[in-house]
Amino acid sequence: MKRITAAMALTATLLASAGFAHAEGELNIYNWGNYTSPEMIKKFEDQYKVKVTITDYDSNDTALAKVRQGGSGFDMVVPSQNYVPIWISEGLLLETDPSKMENFKNVAPEWTETDFDPGRKYTVPWAMGTVGTVVNTDVYKGDINTWGIIFDTPDELKGKVNVVPEMTDVIDAAVLYNGGTKCTGDLTILKKVRDTLVKAKPNWVAMEYGTIEKMGSGDFSASSDWNGSAFRQRLKNPAIHYGYPKEGFVNWSDNLAVLKDAKNVENAKLFQNFMMDPENAGMNSGFHRYANGIAGSDKFMPADMKGAPEIDVPKEFASLGVPSKTCPPEVQELYTKIWTELQK
Repeated sequence: MKRITAAMALTATLLASAGFAHAEGELNIYNWGNYTSPEMIKKFEDQYKVKVTITDYDSNDTALAKVRQGGSGFDMVVPSQNYVPIWISEGLLLETDPSKMENFKNVAPEWTETDFDPGRKYTVPWAMGTVGTVVNTDVYKGDINTWGIIFDTPDELKGKVNVVPEMTDVIDAAVLYNGGTKCTGDLTILKKVRDTLVKAKPNWVAMEYGTIEKMGSGDFSASSDWNGSAFRQRLKNPAIHYGYPKEGFVNWSDNLAVLKDAKNVENAKLFQNFMMDPENAGMNSGFHRYANGIAGSDKFMPADMKGAPEIDVPKEFASLGVPSKTCPPEVQELYTKIWTELQK
């Protein structure tokens, strides 16, 4: 009997490690709003008999503040790469070692090893993109490839500009616009940044996350935004175009992690492995319209994503992209002071 029991346990272990685990129960995911494919979630639920609940957030700082409080009840989160080291250093993430999961073989070579998660001990790729401008060209006919759209707003767009409230994206953009480099601690540059933002704010109509609907409906005529969001806006209104600021723009990625205090750890690990399957990653990209770091997933994306100007950075702008990175604590503090003043 002991031999039979041991054999059954070994078989179950082998099936689980091979990705054929039977699962049940629930999974609570804390993710950016409008960023998760319902079709992909249904596939996971049907395949593993797991009920998935998704709760939205609108910025990295919102998510971090919520989880820092403890007792969030969430199992998973999707922080941007510049925030991942903060989550790790504060002991908020569980080391799930995705590099040893069955589907890790599908991660594109350039994403198997990262500065923000060395050895991929905590995270798997979710999406990647750029930060730029989005403009309704029926309203404004000028150059959209500049942060001047946001910080020195043309008359045609005054009172019609939105700024997506992601602190580091906004301040990084203002730093680049003023000739600085990302994560600069130069107080002269940062004073210019502060002055630029304070002067620009009266020309903005809002600082909101939900640009897809409001750009599509005409409530906003321009916004700072991410490329996948811009793609979805263009599908609603062909006059909406994405701009790559000539002053420079940030390349980023978001990554799926398991929280240290997750109640449904095995289901969370199962979902990490699930998201490294090319078909599932491609299905998700077909919804949020960003690229991802899973090789072969492009075969499962909508045909209109191939060669889309929001996805493939035009050659003339490719050299202007700068990688997202975690700023030193003292610079983060300066950024926070500027951001706090902007909220007044």
